[in-house]
Amino acid sequence: KAQRVADYLGIKVHFHDLSNAFKEEVYDYFVESYKAGLTPNPCVMCNRTIKFGKMVEFADEVGAQYVATGHYIKCDGEFIYAAEDANKDQSYFLCEVKKEVLPRLIFPLGTWVKPDVKAYAANIEVLQDFATQAESSEICFVENTYDEVLAKHMDINVPGETVDTEGNVVGTHKGYMHYTIGKRRGFTVDGAHDPHFVLDIKPDSNQIVVGTKEKLEENAFEVKKINLFKALSEFDCHVKVRYRTTAVPCHVKIEGERAKVTLQEPVFGLAHGQIAAFYEGDKLLGGGVIC
Repeated sequence: KAQRVADYLGIKVHFHDLSNAFKEEVYDYFVESYKAGLTPNPCVMCNRTIKFGKMVEFADEVGAQYVATGHYIKCDGEFIYAAEDANKDQSYFLCEVKKEVLPRLIFPLGTWVKPDVKAYAANIEVLQDFATQAESSEICFVENTYDEVLAKHMDINVPGETVDTEGNVVGTHKGYMHYTIGKRRGFTVDGAHDPHFVLDIKPDSNQIVVGTKEKLEENAFEVKKINLFKALSEFDCHVKVRYRTTAVPCHVKIEGERAKVTLQEPVFGLAHGQIAAFYEGDKLLGGGVIC
């Protein structure tokens, strides 16, 4: 398909094999994160290291000044902004991209909405396959469930103890890698009358900590591996702690290699290893890894 489109446009196409780099930087990170009881975001890692890391390096090799992709975001060379199409906005996934590459990025779809893109493509013969193909919204290497990916590399079905916040054993589970923070099924809690949720994961002891929903509430948290598009040490903004969530107002104070994020309204189910993205209106300021 890429060759057909290149022929139509009259431009040269280069094929660059990044499978080894993808495995090392994205796939292995995904597997090792779950092994450590964390909840990874491979799309964020892929954007930082592959699409806007290795691809920019390849652009240098072939003498290309810019890198253009079909992400639904906007960029002015200094900051990334949310796309016009709020339903397809992907700015969250680029919060860890290195600021040095921003001046070289082009996102033609940032001012479009998806239905208009598909309608436009449908009128161009060489693009009609793209206009009708099914949309992908999941992790590219996960065909069904992430459990199936992990099971290729380790035994994930090792039963363990379910404990409460005091460390008391209250039930059993089928193996800690089956769970993420906030999950409410797949484990037992003896004598429980209210729904219980996963609050924490302890890989060393193969235990999951559970409790009622109100114990998932968080008013503050820390992030590491901070990536900002401008020099800031303390600031007010909005933060997204997951992709499909509403950004909430917060105060951020950077202390060394970590930042303390104090929320003006609580969020539920913060997962260690996930990504926090900071916004000022529709402007993406950067992000970090929840720890």
